[in-house]
Amino acid sequence: MSSRADSPALAGLRARIAQLEGGGAGARGTLPFGIPRLDRRLPGGGLALGCLHEIAGGGAGADDGAAATCFAAGIAARTRGRVLWCVARPDLFAPGLEQAGLPPDRLIHVEAGDHRAVLACMEEALRHGALGAVVAETPRLPMAVSRRLHLAAKEGGTLGLALRRWRQGAAGAQDFGQPTAAMTRWRVSALPSAPLPVPGVGRARWRVELLRVRAGEGFEMELEACDGTGHLGLPADVADGSAAAEDRRQDAAG
Repeated sequence: MSSRADSPALAGLRARIAQLEGGGAGARGTLPFGIPRLDRRLPGGGLALGCLHEIAGGGAGADDGAAATCFAAGIAARTRGRVLWCVARPDLFAPGLEQAGLPPDRLIHVEAGDHRAVLACMEEALRHGALGAVVAETPRLPMAVSRRLHLAAKEGGTLGLALRRWRQGAAGAQDFGQPTAAMTRWRVSALPSAPLPVPGVGRARWRVELLRVRAGEGFEMELEACDGTGHLGLPADVADGSAAAEDRRQDAAG
């Protein structure tokens, strides 16, 4: 099973499918997360640059929304250059972004008024090509709009992150299940942090789910939240020998 999954023929077929879909990562390269157990599951070994990616919280609560926002900030922080962050409401918490590795001197903040204007700003910024990443917070991402954004990201060679946020509870979250042209679709949920041997709060933990990826398969994994450089961490109890052995067995079975 594993030899078939790793065969050059299958890898070439996946690359050809990605090229036909207009989402190949070869032209612009990839942005690795720096965690081998995560990167090896992504085509090209990381997030495809010059493409659109989609991120949402695991629920409608503030904790999951904050986790998804920091996940996006950590990705954007590891790109080069300024980052444009488009919102419809003035509720962006800059200190939280800085803790995830994105300081104010790299951030360009745009308050566009409504989600249509947010997406229009994102498209123009992606096409401009002078930014490291463009993040847009939006409750809706229609297929036609996502295609334009993906093509604009390819044209400008800029990483695009559509951060799905809704304020209508489960009714608004249903739109997240609709198909889009994004290369990957992520869902991030907050988990309890690991207990410390002394009083205090440990590093935040997230359940990170890759729900869709072109030319690849989805997965989920428990990770530590982004640090001050935008990098995720692998919890010690997940990285021990038993967990690594189980991961190898899953790879062989898949």
